[in-house]
Amino acid sequence: MRRLMSAAVALTMLSAQPVLAERQCASLADQSAFEVQALRSELMVLATGCHNDAQYNAFIHRFQGDLQANERLINAYFQHRYGRAGQTEHDRFVTELANAMSRQGSDMGGDFCPRNGLIFNEVLALDSPTELTDFAAGKNLVPASIEICAPVASSSASARKTQGKVTKK
Repeated sequence: MRRLMSAAVALTMLSAQPVLAERQCASLADQSAFEVQALRSELMVLATGCHNDAQYNAFIHRFQGDLQANERLINAYFQHRYGRAGQTEHDRFVTELANAMSRQGSDMGGDFCPRNGLIFNEVLALDSPTELTDFAAGKNLVPASIEICAPVASSSASARKTQGKVTKK
């Protein structure tokens, strides 16, 4: 029985590997930027849904410079990837991210605020703003329904077809 359980766990972990690999960006800077954006979105959803405005404002104030720098990275990513449609795609991504996180919160019901509200204490307890990137990466907050760093199409014809579209899983 123990071997069967171990085999099941191993197969589950192996089958998850492609999904995890698929969600990795080619650039560590891009990956980090999306993770910090997901953290910011999670905290915004918590602030709105759980009435944690004071903690959210403390987060924004404390990490303002880092969040602004992260926003510039995200903007650059979308401009590079989508050209003139970059701002539209960036706005779409941020909206889809917030909506996905809000749906997750709704699915949790009354447990959402108590289960997730402690993240404010954790993020505000960081010793320095430079720890924000590692903290965001460790939280794994990018919902599976949101694709980040989609692979670039290999042919120019494929690239023209996908330009301006955000693909979903």
